[in-house]
Amino acid sequence: MKIEILGAGCSKCKQLTVNTESAVKELNIPVEIVKVSDIGKIVEYGVMTMPALAVDGVLISMGKVLSKDEIKKILVK
Repeated sequence: MKIEILGAGCSKCKQLTVNTESAVKELNIPVEIVKVSDIGKIVEYGVMTMPALAVDGVLISMGKVLSKDEIKKILVK
């Protein structure tokens, strides 16, 4: 599984990264977490507001800092 955190490195992007890493650690699942700051790549996803979260190439959320529990629910589906 590949999780991409799309954002320019703002505080919300950093918090989404922390929440994602915590969720993955608690679930103890093998994933690759990638931070994407390339604006061209972000635009390819159709992201209009950051931060955004993509799982296996599918945009899951944008413009919101998902909580650790919200991310865990997404990942166990």
